[in-house]
Amino acid sequence: MKAISIKPGTTSIQLVERNEPGISQPDEVKVKIIRVGICGTDREEAAGGRALAPKGSSDLVLGHEMFGKVSETGTGVTRVKAGDFVVLTVRRGCGKCLPCNMNRSDMCLTGDYHERGIWGLDGYQTQFVVDREQYAVRVPAELESVAVLTEPTSVAEKAIDEAVRLQSARLPDAGATPGWLFGKNCLVAGLGPIGLLGAIALKLRGAAVYGLDIVDQASARPQWLEKIGGKYIDGRKIPAQKIAESVVPMDVVFDATGVAPVEFSLLDALALNGVYVLTGVPGGDRSMQIDGADLIRRLVLKNQVMIGSVNAARDHFQMAVDDLSHARLLWGNHLDKLITNRTPFSTGMSAFQHHADDEIKAVVEWG
Repeated sequence: MKAISIKPGTTSIQLVERNEPGISQPDEVKVKIIRVGICGTDREEAAGGRALAPKGSSDLVLGHEMFGKVSETGTGVTRVKAGDFVVLTVRRGCGKCLPCNMNRSDMCLTGDYHERGIWGLDGYQTQFVVDREQYAVRVPAELESVAVLTEPTSVAEKAIDEAVRLQSARLPDAGATPGWLFGKNCLVAGLGPIGLLGAIALKLRGAAVYGLDIVDQASARPQWLEKIGGKYIDGRKIPAQKIAESVVPMDVVFDATGVAPVEFSLLDALALNGVYVLTGVPGGDRSMQIDGADLIRRLVLKNQVMIGSVNAARDHFQMAVDDLSHARLLWGNHLDKLITNRTPFSTGMSAFQHHADDEIKAVVEWG
């Protein structure tokens, strides 16, 4: 079968031949890949960045944002069957710590986890994969065209879930407002796929959503946000430091920029008792200066919380499927406009090295 692989630490991406996997355990599921998304992590790997080939191999099959159809199941599989659409999670636990043994490898305590298509395990940019049933989440047929967005949506779901759980635990009035996000002012910084998918999750929970970026309001991302009821803030006109006074203080800041100076500046937008969750990972190693004393004063005197969130558990994937289904009912085919670039696998290598100006989400088609 065909697969797209890279030699970690190089920019050598190739379409290679691999043996088609088969089921060897009762709890395994074989999936025919339909399409796989490309994100910043994939492009970092393709540029020679962080990646690890499986033990005993010199190359790594890329891809962790997958969608496919079950072609075969082991005798012990009960949750999915041949013909079902599914997505598979990304991280595999260390097998040593309690979170991993609870299927919560997103909170691994040892750091000895593996990730498909990233770290020590082949990914999904290939024609068939086999994995254990516990990592599979069934997807309704009506999401076929957008289900590849499940993995990035799961990242946003986890971050928002963590923020709400924190606020519900620490705010005395939270018990009186079980839908805590309803009516809250929420800023999504960085209108890439995770930012826009985070905006969906926040809108579905009744939040007032503002999106911050540095592109023209008439361009694809702000226009997509406004179609679901979000309001766009052009960071070239209203910088992060001025949002609280020029727009409104934000009860929640959801960062998906991956730009460290912006991420620290966003604290100025946060309201009293607010929560700030970071999903964007800065690239490079350039140093920057921050006023540490001011930062600590702000967090302490304003009762603010700043947390980081990475990866997602199976339950967050299920939340993503549920929210994408709800979004489909509310906004119909508008969801499909998030996928702006589709490339057949035969020429898919180029999509890892080129980012079109109008791109929101690029996918490789295997189906």
